[in-house]
Amino acid sequence: MHFTKMHGCGNDYIYINCFDVEINLSQSQVVQLSNRHTGIGGDGVVLILRSKVADAKMRMFNLDGSEGNMCGNAIRCVAKYLYDSGIVKKEKMQIETKSGVKELQLFIKNEFVYSVKVNMGKAELAPEKIPVKLEGESIISKPITIGGKEYSITCVSMGNPHAVNFVENVASLDLPKIGPEFENNPLFPEKVNTEFVELSSRNNLKMRVWERGSGETQACGTGACASAVAAVLNGHCDKDADIKVQLPGGELIIRYTDEAVFMTGNCEKVFDGVIEV
Repeated sequence: MHFTKMHGCGNDYIYINCFDVEINLSQSQVVQLSNRHTGIGGDGVVLILRSKVADAKMRMFNLDGSEGNMCGNAIRCVAKYLYDSGIVKKEKMQIETKSGVKELQLFIKNEFVYSVKVNMGKAELAPEKIPVKLEGESIISKPITIGGKEYSITCVSMGNPHAVNFVENVASLDLPKIGPEFENNPLFPEKVNTEFVELSSRNNLKMRVWERGSGETQACGTGACASAVAAVLNGHCDKDADIKVQLPGGELIIRYTDEAVFMTGNCEKVFDGVIEV
């Protein structure tokens, strides 16, 4: 099986071109391929397929083999793969995901894509649609207790459920302990991605993330979008302005408007390879 390793802000996936060949991976095969010691290594696997409603379709699988609805870093890499390979030679592209068709603007340098702006759609704030088992029209700075500790969460869905927490210092957090406590809490019937956000300055955020099914990752595109939305809702950042989100693996620029949330960031190819499955 041929594959391409790519990453956006250090969020690395194994990309497989399924335009001309049908590939069905089992959950255990996804886990095996993603293993950094005995497999290729990555935060999961992304299949690039033909679509009847867009230029291409993306399916992404987490580190534990579960399928995700959307991945902001992965979709930028899919766009780069399609353009650089000559499969879809468009600077404006549409890619189908489990959370709908996303529109992308590609930025080209020396005939290769180096950055992509993604229209991530509207931020969903209704708790039943996130989903989170809390009452109200929206969950903004809501006190809850998880793992015996009180947090103040803002819940947002960007195709995936997110619980955003604002903290004094993200570097000091014991995320391997706190992350699973959030992910598996009964408050979140479909589990949850959890962001911990430090306010560096106005419109500048520093973020760490625990992703459901994958654990802590170098970056999360939908998480960066959710954090920016939460920061605006809590008065820390300005609406319809560029918000810089610093992640362990790099930087994303988020703009939250009344119409949609826009994310801009890098996309890089690491290498091509072949593996027996």
